[in-house]
Amino acid sequence: MYKTVEESVAFAKRLRQELPETEGITVAICPPFTSLSSVSEILRGSQIALGAQDVHFEEEGAFTGEVSPKMLVAAGCRYVIIGHSERRAYFSETNALIHQKLRASLRSGLTPILCVGERLEEREKGKTFEVVENHMSVLKGIEKEEVKKVVMAYEPVWAIGTGKTATPAQAQEVHVVLRKLLQTFYDAEVSQSTRILYGGSVKPENSEALVREADIDGALVGGASLEVPSFIKIIQGAQSKIKSGVQ
Repeated sequence: MYKTVEESVAFAKRLRQELPETEGITVAICPPFTSLSSVSEILRGSQIALGAQDVHFEEEGAFTGEVSPKMLVAAGCRYVIIGHSERRAYFSETNALIHQKLRASLRSGLTPILCVGERLEEREKGKTFEVVENHMSVLKGIEKEEVKKVVMAYEPVWAIGTGKTATPAQAQEVHVVLRKLLQTFYDAEVSQSTRILYGGSVKPENSEALVREADIDGALVGGASLEVPSFIKIIQGAQSKIKSGVQ
């Protein structure tokens, strides 16, 4: 919940002007609902995609305060974040609700960024893999051709906004588990082709080391994305993986 319309537009303009060519990299920003249409105009024709931070599961109806997939598409969105830990923690979102949002987003043509991740007490009790498997259960009933469109994001809740970051090895370990679960739910093709991002206090100082891990395909950036210079440095860190030939 950062940036007014004016601030979002200024950010998007500066990012578009200063971002180097991003061959091989997908860049998207997800401003608040109030800024989507205005930012969409700024990004039109650029290499930067637009996403939203949440979505409702119905196309329309008596759901005061909610925003539908159809509205997001009309505002210029290509992506939408679903099941973020803050939505689970502060708004009591359940797997059942997240599954509905996932289905609705896919029906509308949006690319969902599906978040999974454990709280600190769950990690300390050795329940990390159990928790992410539980969160991944929202994919049940989603057909293979549809799930290929989903982007996963592992966001350990204990590392969000705390300054703590999973080490590259810790993040890689969970990403491997997510790929194994995708193979169990679907097959090796889905497992290997699905983009899995890491999110949790990603900063310019650690982004390159994180994305160099074999199973980490990018970053879901929080606070460090609020300033254009730090966000660009993180993007450049991801580009280093492409340039080095690491896939």
